[in-house]
Amino acid sequence: MPANSAHTVPDTGPAAARDAEPDAGADTQRRAATVQRVREGTGVLTAAALHRLDEELPWYRGLPAEERSYVGMVAQSGITSFVTWFADPSGTPTGVGEMFSAAPRELTQSISLQHTLQLVRLMVDVVETHADQIAAPGAEREVREAVLRYSREVAFSAAEVYARAAEMRGAWDARLEALVVDALVRDDPGGDGLDSIRSRVSALGWSGTGQTLVVVGTATTALDELRTADLRRAARRVAGDALVGIHGDRIILVLGGQSDLMAAASALLPKFGPGPVVVGGLVPSVAEASRSAAAALSGLAAAPAWPHAPRPALADDLLPERVLIGDESARTQLVEQAYRPLLTAGAAVLETLSAYLGNGRSLEAAARELYVHPNTVRYRLRKVSEITGWDPLDARESFVLQVALALGRLATAA
Repeated sequence: MPANSAHTVPDTGPAAARDAEPDAGADTQRRAATVQRVREGTGVLTAAALHRLDEELPWYRGLPAEERSYVGMVAQSGITSFVTWFADPSGTPTGVGEMFSAAPRELTQSISLQHTLQLVRLMVDVVETHADQIAAPGAEREVREAVLRYSREVAFSAAEVYARAAEMRGAWDARLEALVVDALVRDDPGGDGLDSIRSRVSALGWSGTGQTLVVVGTATTALDELRTADLRRAARRVAGDALVGIHGDRIILVLGGQSDLMAAASALLPKFGPGPVVVGGLVPSVAEASRSAAAALSGLAAAPAWPHAPRPALADDLLPERVLIGDESARTQLVEQAYRPLLTAGAAVLETLSAYLGNGRSLEAAARELYVHPNTVRYRLRKVSEITGWDPLDARESFVLQVALALGRLATAA
């Protein structure tokens, strides 16, 4: 074959191998030099990172001095960890847990996941910006690729750490929420009184604006954590603030805020099981929600005595039934809101109501007993409605007034 033929056989002999060895050796030397220069540049990278933290991240400048120093330690730890990993890239890059190991655990409450990722991006940019300075000639690309790989692993690790923290925080919040609702139900605010309730609900994100009411009913099925979380989200969508308590088969919702809380309670009806749902009275704040809770729970216990009760029913609409189960607050409320105002209004009004109720709710029979015209009876009964808010001409409300009349007489006779 001619010597100048294009189809020459590559030289793979010992000489060629010897020619290739200097290239491999040069790569090894260049990498060793780069590793050394990266190690020596740790101080430069750290100083640049701290300078840019203060210059570019407003949330960092807003931290207290102690926490800023901890963030600086985290940044320095991150750069040191990168340098250590770069020297031996066969290992797994250090995660964000190790980066935060130099700082107290509470720091993760001040720095969100978004802030952590901003910190990681800033460190990446610092290393990329100084790649020409800290890498051996020709190894700049290797340094940039290494820091990108490192930052990716740290970002994944950060997401995992914060997810675990959120899970733990969620479990703690659920326990604290259960304690708060239980304290309201038992009317036991704790050692610091009402301030204890306020501080606990504040830790749960309660805004503290507007009024509060309590809604109780039964659950369709046993509520696990997912169903309880779904109920909590639904409650917070329709009311500004919400707490959820599960007591056996009962659901206890504490709703607050400046929106229409009665409308919010009605919107949540599908979340309850079949049977009565009772709404306690409005109170000025969550610290006084135990009064609303007591009324709502009493109303739920008494509701079977009124099969035609609306859903939801107000606890105040169940006053007679609550009296029947021994609710002293309901007894007092009926006497104070119905009997005593009628007693103050004069004997004629109270006497007319008594005659009307005692004669089978007949206007004519009451008029005959009182020797007055039926229109006079009708006029006086309208006065009863104006004074008490309960209309004697309505079947249900006349029953409420009849119970109030009996309770008032018993209280007067005692």
